Amino acid sequence: MEVETQYTQFDSLNLDCGVTLNPVDCAYQTYGQLNTNKTNAILVTHAFSGDAQAAGIDKDTGQKGWWDNMIGPGRAFDTDKYFVICSNVLGGCKGSTGPASLDPATHRPYGMGFPVITMADMVRLQKKLIESLGIKKLLAVAGGSMGGMQALQWAVQYPDAVAAAIPIATTARHSAQQIAFNEVGRQAVMADPDWNGGEYYIGRPPARGLAVARMVGHITYMSDESMRQKFGRRTRENDDIFEVESYLRYRGSQFVDRFDANSYLYITKAMDLFDLTHNGDMTLTAALESATTRFLVISFTSDWLYPSYQSQEIVNALRRRNHDVAYCELESNYGHDAFLVEVKEQSELVRGFLAKTFKGMNR
Repeated sequence: MEVETQYTQFDSLNLDCGVTLNPVDCAYQTYGQLNTNKTNAILVTHAFSGDAQAAGIDKDTGQKGWWDNMIGPGRAFDTDKYFVICSNVLGGCKGSTGPASLDPATHRPYGMGFPVITMADMVRLQKKLIESLGIKKLLAVAGGSMGGMQALQWAVQYPDAVAAAIPIATTARHSAQQIAFNEVGRQAVMADPDWNGGEYYIGRPPARGLAVARMVGHITYMSDESMRQKFGRRTRENDDIFEVESYLRYRGSQFVDRFDANSYLYITKAMDLFDLTHNGDMTLTAALESATTRFLVISFTSDWLYPSYQSQEIVNALRRRNHDVAYCELESNYGHDAFLVEVKEQSELVRGFLAKTFKGMNR
């Protein structure tokens, strides 16, 4: 199916840092039809480098949505039954307000003048979008990686506005190692002479630094076994470049063509700042106490970026509060990327969970 991004603008958005954005844009796509009672809406939240196109084929670029194998007629998020929404996050560079957007006060891109944003700010903008569509309560919020963080944030921030949460391959807070990988990426961007303190919009973007940042990130998305199977120590024909080197260079250059370097800095920082325990001020169990949603938590055996123990911490905290939670660790060799490519078992879990939630919501 061909899809097209829609845009809406809100007068203002209050941020955790105390700044108010005036106005703020939100880019989004929808799939399926909203039922009469408006009880079949599902918000799908994207990972770090995703955007509003979660499914379908873009009519201009011909590109498939990042979760197209999960969203559509008869799929896990069945668009014959459900109304699926996906928006570009605040701070992004695919239509929602971010560092590359024009600051109405200066009529120039915000750049590094853009305020610090959090996962709660991203969810706050999503809530405005959902309300603008006339939806009082979502059937579910679902996403992997950073999308899973947003799903957790929804459950805590707006417990009465969502019936179920499906956090996949995610965490309630970044570990030191996860923060470290993001910092290496940020330093690669800022070390590029073309970054120019974030003021590169009328010149050349920091392509080399951003490409290196993406290369580092992409290594963490795969597993040792998946890289062995895909590349081994093979070299390209007629030169001495390893196939894995060529692949990473391609991924890096491809990313530069579609992503803003300052958005990279702001979004990775928002991920690092995310912490349901408020930097240890409370236990995770206490942090999740206000949640009234049902939960389906999924992790993958070979995911070393967001290892299963972090999902299990969430599950254990929910169970200590007697919350309705199901958990499954799926076998996979794909590493963190498994949530994007391991479709069969993941689909079966999501399909059954949604059906039960919908039945309970529509009694």
